[in-house]
Amino acid sequence: MATHWADFQYEVYLHGMTGAVPRLPTDLTRLEALAEHRLGPGPFGYVAGSAGSGSTARANREALDRWRIVPRVLRDVQERDLSVEVLGRPLPAPLALAPVGVLSIMHPEAECAAARAAAARKVPYILSSASSTPLEQVAEAMGDGERWFQLYWAKDGEVTASFLARAKAAGFTALFVTLDTPLLAWRPRDLDQAYLPFLHGVGTANYFSDPAFLAGLAKPVHEDPNAAVMHFVGMFADPAKTWPDLAFLREHWDGPIVLKGILHPDDARRAADTGMDGVAVSNHGGRQVAGSVAAADALPRVVEAVGDRLTVLFDSGVRTGDDVFKALALGARAVLLGRPYAYGLGLDGQAGVDHVIRCLLAEFDLTLALSGHARPDSPTADDLIKEAA
Repeated sequence: MATHWADFQYEVYLHGMTGAVPRLPTDLTRLEALAEHRLGPGPFGYVAGSAGSGSTARANREALDRWRIVPRVLRDVQERDLSVEVLGRPLPAPLALAPVGVLSIMHPEAECAAARAAAARKVPYILSSASSTPLEQVAEAMGDGERWFQLYWAKDGEVTASFLARAKAAGFTALFVTLDTPLLAWRPRDLDQAYLPFLHGVGTANYFSDPAFLAGLAKPVHEDPNAAVMHFVGMFADPAKTWPDLAFLREHWDGPIVLKGILHPDDARRAADTGMDGVAVSNHGGRQVAGSVAAADALPRVVEAVGDRLTVLFDSGVRTGDDVFKALALGARAVLLGRPYAYGLGLDGQAGVDHVIRCLLAEFDLTLALSGHARPDSPTADDLIKEAA
């Protein structure tokens, strides 16, 4: 039975009969300012910050805003079904929670709180390699919830292989390989606070609990935490990786593999040619390359190149239900939501993440219906026009 996401608005109004109002704004674009007011400058800046002047993050929003929906009328939209199939998995809506690392800086319950919220709504949760919580613990918190694992591809092949084996054993069904972060970008908000959680052993839980990683240490982590941190820093990313190295991942992972951080259609074609299952059109939310093409501007070209061969997903800039509509109309199969749920977590824990999921999907459900569509695969580029920049 399809979930009626739009009914959330009536739930809100009915609660209002007793004088209760939502604890967090239902306009998710307001969460960032609220989080900045309530959270410390280091943690907030780490989540909100972008590369350079922030030009790419702004471009992501401007690109989505330039696309305008052209609603159609007198279409039967009484019964709507938002369910989709992504990477061979049935989902209740075209949404997954994007990988966001070091969530303990936002809330003590960290990744487990976000994962429980996702599982309760049957939305996939993508766990970051750089989580504050070991992947097995997050899997346990999710129960049978749909979970995917994001890999930061370490220099040490044995650690990478160990991560993949652990993720498979813990019930993660798809692998997302982030390719746009072979180095940390120049991020002034973090630099101005001299704030990098990893140097304090935050966001290293998967490494510090990994047997292959621990085998490379002279002493246990608790006896020499600084040495453990430096060992992590030395292997976290590898700018020497190239396309042929993907064969290593395929050897160690038998489920779907999605390459995250694809913006050029030739890279998308290469992903298809090397046997990958999907690509996530993403510029890391503007956190990696200042002056980069906006993800929404890159999406149509990637879809044109490989949409008939690969599952194309979209992230970077999604904040509202109409953003979801636009991404799907431009050819994405589903969207990944990042910062808004991290803000929800920081402001109200698991309940905050649940609020964000329900608001986004209620707004998307209503946007879909009010634009004349009953299913997520119905909108196309013909349902949009693009305003001049």
